[in-house]
Amino acid sequence: MVMKIGMRHCDPFTFTAMRNVLGALAILLVVALRRGPLRPKPFWWIIIFGVFQTSLFTLAAWAVSLGDAGKASVLTYTMPFWILLFAWPVLGERIKGLQWAGVALALAGLILILGPWSLTNVWASLMAVGAGVSWAIAAVLFKIIRRRHHVDLMSFTAWQTLFGSIPVIIVALLVDDTGPVWNGELIGALVYNVILASAVAYVLWLYILHSLPAGTAGMSSLIIPVVGFTASWIQLGERPDATEAVGMGLILLALAALAIWGLVKNRGPAPPPT
Repeated sequence: MVMKIGMRHCDPFTFTAMRNVLGALAILLVVALRRGPLRPKPFWWIIIFGVFQTSLFTLAAWAVSLGDAGKASVLTYTMPFWILLFAWPVLGERIKGLQWAGVALALAGLILILGPWSLTNVWASLMAVGAGVSWAIAAVLFKIIRRRHHVDLMSFTAWQTLFGSIPVIIVALLVDDTGPVWNGELIGALVYNVILASAVAYVLWLYILHSLPAGTAGMSSLIIPVVGFTASWIQLGERPDATEAVGMGLILLALAALAIWGLVKNRGPAPPPT
């Protein structure tokens, strides 16, 4: 939603390039202040990860600029289902028990919110789905990297964002003839996206991937399109209808099912009586 506001005054590629580069520099500053490792390592894995996580994720900003922010958010967050599809053969992460109910509820909810029977902007839809696929590939790649290398999460995040921004910067220079129109809305949107949506969000996402199975991390992120859809309704006037509201409710039920499954699975044996 904030991204949509910022791109009222700026080309989507220029906006994304600025938020990524400034976000990466902010993280590197924090790494330097805490005397963490500043070298980009493992170098080639960072490059590959940055292509999928940062370069191709620019498709999400493009989709927002072409269509409704709410719809773009939902389509981008088909990511968890792509993670489940990729993580099963690559990482050996299988869906079990109550997770199946969560997946089914979430899928039904996304379909109701998306309304594929009434999509009008095909290009925006394809861009958003492409961003979701790219994000899922990046998530699986990170799990592979973690198995093979020890990485500092903040340093890794900063360098992948910086390297991944290079193609975005090139595209922005080629397609943006006018440049940003600087005003309070653009500056506020940029500050929010640099600090919270880029620097903090990227680090937290990689920490979640580090701590949880890829499929679980992906499914837990489904709360975000619900928040995004609600925010776009309040701020941008993109009001959900009854079907979309039911879809958001199903996603919340799916998250509850996954939370219950996690509690049941991780519950240890009862302590012996004293």
